[in-house]
Amino acid sequence: MKVILKETIGSLGIIGSEVDVKKGYARNYLIPQQKAVPATEENRKKMEQERAKIDLQLARERENAEEMASRLEGITVEIPAKVADEDRLYGSVSVRDIAEALAQKGIEVQKRSILLPNAIKNLGTYQVPIRVYKDIEPEITVEVVPEQ
Repeated sequence: MKVILKETIGSLGIIGSEVDVKKGYARNYLIPQQKAVPATEENRKKMEQERAKIDLQLARERENAEEMASRLEGITVEIPAKVADEDRLYGSVSVRDIAEALAQKGIEVQKRSILLPNAIKNLGTYQVPIRVYKDIEPEITVEVVPEQ
């Protein structure tokens, strides 16, 4: 089923784009949540009329993302952790720990935007990318140090 997105959805596309999704997803989630409308001629004409407003919103989102990326670039967070033998951690450092460390520095990021492939299980310094927009991913430095 073809729908026109009324807002940007990371896995589908950006606002105003026409995408093909399964009927159940469209009928049960996207349309009732007002995240999309069916791709009819009438709705296409409405979206074309709103195109200027959409372009302005996209430019504003990108500008905010670039500003956030400049704040994040070069940030170093230090996370203390309990250490066992050979610099291995008792637990692990996860996305939640990184998000909390950033929040203590006054930077709020969503946990799902932190691109940590596996939990950190050793002491050391790691480069962790954070997706702030679809193609903007600044890297922060995470230092895992022994807890005193």
